Amino acid sequence: MRFATFSTEGARHYGAVTDDGFIALEGLFPQWPTLLDAVQAGGLAALGDAASGQSVTHKEASYDMVLPNAQRILCVGVNFPDRNAEYKDGTAAPKYMSLFPRFASGFTGHNRPLIRPPENHTLDYEGEVAIVIGKAGRRISQEDAYDHIAALTICNEGTIRDWLRHAKFNVTQGKNWDNSGAIGPWIVPFTDAGQLDDARIITRVNGEERQNDTLNRMMFPIRREIEYISTFMTLQPGDIIVTGTPTGAGARFDPPRYLVPGDVVEVEVNGIGTLRNTVEDEAV
Repeated sequence: MRFATFSTEGARHYGAVTDDGFIALEGLFPQWPTLLDAVQAGGLAALGDAASGQSVTHKEASYDMVLPNAQRILCVGVNFPDRNAEYKDGTAAPKYMSLFPRFASGFTGHNRPLIRPPENHTLDYEGEVAIVIGKAGRRISQEDAYDHIAALTICNEGTIRDWLRHAKFNVTQGKNWDNSGAIGPWIVPFTDAGQLDDARIITRVNGEERQNDTLNRMMFPIRREIEYISTFMTLQPGDIIVTGTPTGAGARFDPPRYLVPGDVVEVEVNGIGTLRNTVEDEAV
């Protein structure tokens, strides 16, 4: 089952996605006005039951960022061995993972444009798997980590590269431009370890493959990410962890191959789907 947040005729809905269209479900669950509320209440199974046998309510709609009111989004940086080698600084694999926050305003939905701002044109792509926490926890063991995942989705963790260099110790300002990335198209309930252990990320720009790697090669596997992050903060239902991107981002080509208006970026993850976005300049 796939669940999305979508808009049509000026109204926002959430519900199930089928091959024929969308099944709006928020009217059946007034206690959960958004998809995030359903996740926080452990309600994905109830949504699935309600959608079973229902007719499509909307043949066409626009996808929004799948959890547009997500309160906490944490991203893991430099999490594949080839990515670490890209920095050419001679360092071995780090002892601890790199982390930084992103905010929901920095993400758009499937089939919507990534926005390149006028201040800087180094817009880059990063295809990643994102996990949605469904069960609160602090100091979660790796053995129990998967029990705290509610759902999976896809992230294009778009970045304004030059703005990563504005300060010595952080990347926040390069990672949070409005609508510079995307999360979606939908979330799929997490039911089996193989959904992550056997997952492969493929990113294409205008049909050309740029990234291709498997999650089982991460330097910090998702079980370790949950363990480490929950050491210093209590993970809450609805939190999103963006787990890391493979080598092949545009900045690492010589010369760099940044995104330009008209480009089409697709991030495909087996078992989840494909997140597709175009690129446009910001209207100012």
